[in-house]
Amino acid sequence: MAIDISYLSAFGAGMISFVTPCVLPLVPPYLCYMAGVSMDQFRDADGDPGITPDASGAATARLTAVRLPLMTAALAFVLGFSTVFIALGAGASTIGGFLRVWQTELAMIAGVVIIIMGLNFLGLFRIGLLSREARFHSRGVPANPAAAYVMGLAFAFGWTPCIGPVLGPILTLAGAQDSVGQGASLLAVYSAGLGIPFLIAAMF
Repeated sequence: MAIDISYLSAFGAGMISFVTPCVLPLVPPYLCYMAGVSMDQFRDADGDPGITPDASGAATARLTAVRLPLMTAALAFVLGFSTVFIALGAGASTIGGFLRVWQTELAMIAGVVIIIMGLNFLGLFRIGLLSREARFHSRGVPANPAAAYVMGLAFAFGWTPCIGPVLGPILTLAGAQDSVGQGASLLAVYSAGLGIPFLIAAMF
């Protein structure tokens, strides 16, 4: 049975997204947050030569104790960003026809938005919403699945512009599909390509 090349492309694009500078450097901090340990504790457990054996052993035992909760949280995190990407895929196929009909008008609106963003970047005026910052603070306990799921949603919304060059062509493919289900399934495969390496990182 022939495999649709678009699904292979979507899976490969997901894996490429994982190793981009936007995502890969964030994997250890996200995992540490969900495990309820600091980056210093993570390094201690990894065998920092400047750490005493007792401290290193305690840190290793701590990470071992949170392994199952971490895997559960990592799975919830992956489900969170998958929800957003699959919704984008379904939406792309749904509104694809609408976008084609109003392509010229939407292009002009997009141009105005880009100009406004550029003026904001140059400092000619400030848009408060674009200057806000959100941070996660570890409480020293593993994140519960609900919190990890919400964090996955936030990850997808926050990093979609950064991984846009990879995600964009997949959304274009989704928009060209004949049904909402096909568009959603294409982004589900993309999410698997991004999520499987993350789960492997959490496992180890």
